[in-house]
Parts: sequence; structure tokens; C-alpha cells
Amino acid sequence: MSVRKYNLFKGEVPLEDEQYRRAGYAQRAIAVDEEIGGDLIGAALWELEDGERVCPYHYHHGVEEWAVVISGEPTVRRSDGETKLRVGDVVCFPGNPDGAHTIHGPGRVLMLSREIWPAVVVYPDSDKIGARPGPMGTHVEDRGNFPRSSAVDYWHGEL
Repeated sequence: MSVRKYNLFKGEVPLEDEQYRRAGYAQRAIAVDEEIGGDLIGAALWELEDGERVCPYHYHHGVEEWAVVISGEPTVRRSDGETKLRVGDVVCFPGNPDGAHTIHGPGRVLMLSREIWPAVVVYPDSDKIGARPGPMGTHVEDRGNFPRSSAVDYWHGEL
């Protein structure tokens, strides 16, 4: 059995699938965990042009994330402001509201987190909650984003 590997500095970072592309967000990303056969730790490498963001400002309930700067000088936005990052910097985002973040380029950034399903993601800027029952492509019918204002009482709809 050969060792599966991916080079964070020189490896190709392909264009995102058309369905995931949106102006202002990363156009290039690769699931490093899939490339190396990982199951328990999610790892995505993002190549960000100047101003492109990894994702909307968010946090995960119960899932810590780390960012590792591979190249460039990206900026991280947290609840207390923005900080310029440098090559080699590692940042931890706790799995609670204190971990809210987004990162914008330029730079190459590796994002790491435990693969825990189901997951709940909160997007404070757009006041919505994301339900993630499993990895992308699974449980599609139960995956969604919902305005917090649409929350109903526990007994809503019950007899």
C-alpha cells in the first residue's frame, strides 16, 4: 500500500464546482482529507485571491476549527475585529459563538476540523442557522439553512 499524500505548498488547488462558486468567495479549493484518505479530520485547502473569502462569517456548535496559513497574508475577521495573518500562523476557532470567523485573501489557507455529524452552523451576519446532517452530498433532503426568525415552539404542529 502506497502512502497517500498532498503537498500544501505545491499541490494543485482546482476550481470549485460550478454549483459552489459565488462572486467574492474562494474560486479554488480542494478537500485534502479526501486526497489523503482521511475520515476523522476535515481538511480543506483554499487558495484566495485578494478580497475573496473562504465562506460567510460563521461558527459551528461543538466543532472547533483551525486555520493554518500556507502562503500570502490573509486576514481573519472575528467578533472583535480583523487581524492580518502571516505564513505559518495558526488560529483556533472554538465551537461556540466566540469562534465566529471568516478569512479573506490573498493567500493559501488550510482549514482543519473534526468531522462530526450532524452539525449545526450559525451565520450571525445573515441571522440564519444551517442544519448539516452529514457530509456534502448526503442526507440532501434534510440539509438546509433557516432564518432564526422562523423558529417555532417545540409543540408547533403536534396534536
